[in-house]
Amino acid sequence: MQDKMTDAFNEQTRQFFEPMRKLNSLMLDNMEKMTQYQMESMKRYSQLGTERLRDASEVSDAEGLKDFSTRQAEMMSELSQQMLADAKALSEMSLEFKAELEKLFAEQTKLAEQAASQAAGGEKPKGGAPAKATSQSSRGGSKS
Repeated sequence: MQDKMTDAFNEQTRQFFEPMRKLNSLMLDNMEKMTQYQMESMKRYSQLGTERLRDASEVSDAEGLKDFSTRQAEMMSELSQQMLADAKALSEMSLEFKAELEKLFAEQTKLAEQAASQAAGGEKPKGGAPAKATSQSSRGGSKS
């Protein structure tokens, strides 16, 4: 008997914490993906900046400055395109995360509704009328 109660308690506890476990797992996965992507982006941007500094340090005359300026303009164009691509990728990751969250919440809402309807299924009074409170006098316990 005690084993059944312990098993029932363990099952109820597992069911209680399962939605939170799923939510935490989903959030952790999303945070990991976003962090990884941002670190890769930061690496690309820092390498690009370092390359530009090296190129600037190699300028020794007017012709070199002209070439550097031309490459700098091209690099700025590439950089803006890369930043737009990064913003689009992060936006897509956010939309994917939102969709996964909505799916998780929809599943949990459905499970909660099912549990509520099962719990209420045996407690509904006949005829759909609300249950009436009874007093001591209506139970036949009159004081005579």
